[in-house]
Amino acid sequence: MVWGSEPDITIRFCIGVVSPFRTTFAMLCGNLSVTEDKEQRWDYWIYLNEKNSVPEKVKTCEKTDSGANMVKEIREEILQKTAIPCMKLELTETKPSLFDSKVGGIGYVPHDAKIPEDSKGVQLRLLAQIDCAEITLEDFPHQGLLQFWILNDDVSGLNFDDNTLQDTFRVLYFKEPDRTVTEKEVCEKVQDSSSDEEEDYFPVRGCYGLAFSEDVDTISYSDYRFESCIRKLVQQDYPEEAENLLENMDDFFDGGSGHKIGGYPGFAQWDPRSSEDTHDVLLFQLDSDMGTDWKILWGDCGIGNFFINREKLKSCDFSDVIYNWDCC
Repeated sequence: MVWGSEPDITIRFCIGVVSPFRTTFAMLCGNLSVTEDKEQRWDYWIYLNEKNSVPEKVKTCEKTDSGANMVKEIREEILQKTAIPCMKLELTETKPSLFDSKVGGIGYVPHDAKIPEDSKGVQLRLLAQIDCAEITLEDFPHQGLLQFWILNDDVSGLNFDDNTLQDTFRVLYFKEPDRTVTEKEVCEKVQDSSSDEEEDYFPVRGCYGLAFSEDVDTISYSDYRFESCIRKLVQQDYPEEAENLLENMDDFFDGGSGHKIGGYPGFAQWDPRSSEDTHDVLLFQLDSDMGTDWKILWGDCGIGNFFINREKLKSCDFSDVIYNWDCC
């Protein structure tokens, strides 16, 4: 299944409708109407229900709380109306080449270019590189390499005063990378750093390949639009129970975790964006990834994300991107 475009996320939430070849979205809050038939919408909702089973907390509450049925109804409606396509990412142990998608390791650098540096001349390190040919989402580039670089310091390049200032982080796009560049050539450009203390700051330990899969994402409780989305629906359909239902509604929704491109973000604390922000697309998200030995760790098991405006994404302009990470 090939998914189509994500909705313009300047609206509060959307209705998603699937056809066999593409996904179209109509604005619930706007004046657009859904043109696909109900059977197609129902097939899509069956798919969503398989992916988003009701949490045990809801099932337990149904036995003791008559209001739980309303919570379940609201949850299902919101999941349906906010569904958008995304690319889910998984780390692999396959050694990636210089031009492959990867987390950590050595990234592509043109013959005549330097490894990105901050204003003090300190080199950044490659957080992730994406081979855009593996992205099937509309509005994203489908060729070239998209890179995310960050400073290896005690805040992993985060700028608390201006999270769009590309000094201690960098987002680079190479539409047509030069395939004659070698990994050995790039390695020779890397400044020698033997500080063990410095190494400990970088969130990625090692280098990993990435496996891509098409998926559907629904609004996360940490997204800044979540409260307004819930409030509007609850007050519209359940006015008498609104306050009681709103009190703990976020307990019944996903937190947006995981590695992904597109979809809805997750945060350990809160969304740095607001309703006035124009960075409406989740460009890339890298979560902490821990097993028997940690592979990715943002502070105290946090999560990192990058956001971009959709129109700038369409034109492959990556000069204005929010970089954020937080932890518990």
